[in-house]
Amino acid sequence: MTEYPKFAVIGGGSWATAIAKMLCVNLSEIAWYMRNEEAIEHLKVHHHNPNYLSSVEFKTSQLRLTNDINEAVSYADYIIFAIPSAFLSSELSKLSVSLKDKVIFSAIKGIVPETSLIVGEHFNKEYEIPFENIGVITGPCHAEEVALERLSYLTIACGDSAKARIVAKCLSGNYIKAKISDDIIGTEYAAMLKNIYAIAAGIAHGIGYGDNFQSVLMSNGIREMKKFIRKVHKMKRNINNSAYLGDLLVTGYSVFSRNRMFGNMIGKGYTVQSAMMEMSMVAEGYYATKSAWELNQTYGAKTPIIDAVYAILYEGKEAKKVFKKLTEKLD
Repeated sequence: MTEYPKFAVIGGGSWATAIAKMLCVNLSEIAWYMRNEEAIEHLKVHHHNPNYLSSVEFKTSQLRLTNDINEAVSYADYIIFAIPSAFLSSELSKLSVSLKDKVIFSAIKGIVPETSLIVGEHFNKEYEIPFENIGVITGPCHAEEVALERLSYLTIACGDSAKARIVAKCLSGNYIKAKISDDIIGTEYAAMLKNIYAIAAGIAHGIGYGDNFQSVLMSNGIREMKKFIRKVHKMKRNINNSAYLGDLLVTGYSVFSRNRMFGNMIGKGYTVQSAMMEMSMVAEGYYATKSAWELNQTYGAKTPIIDAVYAILYEGKEAKKVFKKLTEKLD
């Protein structure tokens, strides 16, 4: 459809694959950058990503596949980044072309470790991209359910509502409903924080707490999220909207949640290293926990759940003892 700008997807994981699938419903061509050249060659021959969401078939005539990030960036007007935040800086270091005339949308749910910034702020401060050219794609939406074409909802946040509407339209379809928001900072922090609470939910399950406690944990989690985000970026927002509460619930409860899975393994006694080795995907919440805890040393929000997860993951404290103390702080 020529009325739309050109899009590029940066990343080869499950969320990048899901976004490519959504875009291909509405666009005749997209660029798709993956580091893994073998995955690209497999996709060209077999029409699916061999490593993630392998049930999703693509028409390769719609894909400009490349393992050169500069080629993908040069092609596109709108660039959607969907790689783990821990790897963003190393991928961006490969760039020799400018991002300044591009519209950047982040589908990354984490903080950039090198700068301790959410992705939108990172692009603004490190690459001088104006906020009106930066956007965020958040859920509640798991890539696996996109692959199954189950009804899913997206929130597209951008300071320029026209750009948000373009991305929302390009991602929408029979099973995808997308709405727009002007809360770029809040939605992106929510997308990062919910991964920490999902780890907490997983730890609780691994220790042996039941559904009753899980509901209290999630209820406290959304209130804690509200306090944290208000400290970072005060504006009028309804924390019960899907981009905040909905995304928290699906990440905290879903069988597809890698952060819950990671937390569950920690609760069962795995070390951080052994849990990471066993998982084939990155648990963003691990990195987010350290960043959020460090940021909150400045902000001073009351965050007993974040503090508890940090104590377990980074201070090596015993999960059962930490959660026993946490139960006294929740209501």
